[in-house]
Amino acid sequence: MRAANATNARRNTVKAAPTAELVRLSRTLARATSRLHFAKPVTHVYAPLSYAREPHERYLALARAGIDALFVGMNPGPFGMAQTGVPFGEVEAVRNFLALDGRVRVPKDTHPKRPVEGLDCTRSEVSGQRFWGLLSRAFKTRDACFRRVFVWNHCPLAFVAESGANITPDKLPRDERDALFAPCDRALQEMVELLRPRIIIGVGAFARAAAERALASSVHKASIAQILHPSPASPAANRGWEPVVRLELERLGVLE
Repeated sequence: MRAANATNARRNTVKAAPTAELVRLSRTLARATSRLHFAKPVTHVYAPLSYAREPHERYLALARAGIDALFVGMNPGPFGMAQTGVPFGEVEAVRNFLALDGRVRVPKDTHPKRPVEGLDCTRSEVSGQRFWGLLSRAFKTRDACFRRVFVWNHCPLAFVAESGANITPDKLPRDERDALFAPCDRALQEMVELLRPRIIIGVGAFARAAAERALASSVHKASIAQILHPSPASPAANRGWEPVVRLELERLGVLE
């Protein structure tokens, strides 16, 4: 009973987050990462905080302070956030569950195998489909969802090789990683201090490690946990990601 009362009391403190501060944070991160340079095998860099700014900032307006959990992902997927500006932003989920839209500009330098089509993209990102699918079934409505959780990607850039293959940030050379992670860590720390979540949940091991590093000196103290990444590249995720993760989120008190 005491735990339930504490949870209910916390929910009563949830309020709209300062959208202007979140927008400032996002734009600062976009500027800082736009100055970075990446050598081969990276040949194309996608920066959706800039070219998909409109839907991205509409997404930021959904954030609430005092939430139960902040989910942290790695970086944009080519058919998710790279198209919509929303973390794990599978197009149908962004349109239907999140009810977001907005203009997405086509970047000047895109790989022919990885075009940016915005909300007109017909490819589905499996990770986003699984992730937002779970949340939509757990919370029923968008507003109910965002009164409890928010989602943020640690790194705002997507990296593509000459072949069109996706390159994840952990595969970058050490010096490039260090230069990239410094502004990303600062942004995550500020995000946590603005939203004041009870728990930070890394979606996969990379995101958990990023959160632990970034938040080691954070003013806001929150516990850090990890869930299985929904990527189809993960055999464990393909054996039934949603039931496993739902049980873990129930254990963490994020779902009931």
